[in-house]
Amino acid sequence: MNELEALVGLNMTGAIGGIRLKKLLDAFGRPQDILSAPFEKLRQIEGIGDKTALLICSVKKEAVAKEFSLIKKYGLKVITLEKSDYPENLKEIPDAPPVLYLKGELKQEDKFSLAIVGSRRASFYGLSSAERFAAEMALCGFTVVSGLAYGIDTSAHRGALKVGGRTIAVIGSGFNNIYPEENTELAEEISQNGAVISEFPVNTLPLKQNFPRRNRIISGLSIGTLVAEAAQNSGALITADFALEQGREVFALPGKVDAANSYGTNSLIKQGAKLVSCVDDILEEFGLMSAHHDTAGPAASQGPFAQDLGDQEVSALFACIQSDPVTLDDIIEKTNLSIPRVSEIILNLRLRRLIKLLPGEQFVRN
Repeated sequence: MNELEALVGLNMTGAIGGIRLKKLLDAFGRPQDILSAPFEKLRQIEGIGDKTALLICSVKKEAVAKEFSLIKKYGLKVITLEKSDYPENLKEIPDAPPVLYLKGELKQEDKFSLAIVGSRRASFYGLSSAERFAAEMALCGFTVVSGLAYGIDTSAHRGALKVGGRTIAVIGSGFNNIYPEENTELAEEISQNGAVISEFPVNTLPLKQNFPRRNRIISGLSIGTLVAEAAQNSGALITADFALEQGREVFALPGKVDAANSYGTNSLIKQGAKLVSCVDDILEEFGLMSAHHDTAGPAASQGPFAQDLGDQEVSALFACIQSDPVTLDDIIEKTNLSIPRVSEIILNLRLRRLIKLLPGEQFVRN
């Protein structure tokens, strides 16, 4: 069994997260060695115990081989925590999933992601607000992350897709059991314009206990979480809690004081979440210039992503983008800049309305 197969096997136990995996690797060295370790040694590792040790010992090569057959059948990619293609933001959280199943494509630009979450039984106000914020943030160059659920999640994904933006769906089941089933086509569309992600083996059912685990990934992928509408016990509030624990920003849309679906968001605002009424409020928190103001001039924002056209790298990149569409690969080749640096500069130029994104990852000057 190679390293990837061993990691998938450990993940199939349902008991090995990032923290436990690190302890096991410290003790045994390689994932393969963990699976071949005797029960007595496994159970002695801090945080493992008898139950988890038994689960590890029960992993069979045949079961792992069957899992990889399903991975191939559904056209999935498996990415692991220690690899360079693992999402940068997610890698920073303490309990990052060791294994991710992926359909679609993750990009460097996805580090500028905003999670938009909320009630499954959302009002028209909540649904329309989620779609509008998702569309406007996507136009500003952000990737919209949500959970593919009914209500707010669905509206957020559709808002980003409607304007040709990127969106990522994190599901609380395996790819053989997309939930809700009615969103199977939406999941496929998302995979063509972003990615669908799960930490669960392919045949995993959408069990109730899976969704809080999923929520930590939604917030972990994002630099901020917007709660569009949430009742008192909404799962969206769990996502907001994870965001706070992970040191990420939390935003909330205010609602009517007598509306049950606004109890959660209004409570978040009272507890210190930033009240937002437009995307400018979110961009301001990240130190980015508003995309709604007149930004035709060269004035830069004063935030952490601020750029000056007098900067040699920025001016060189901007010179590559003219009235004829140019691809991201062309820009990287012409400027000889790193992918993260190119993504950072492009995001700022888009926010300042100096360039715009066309279908097919092509850019032109405004």
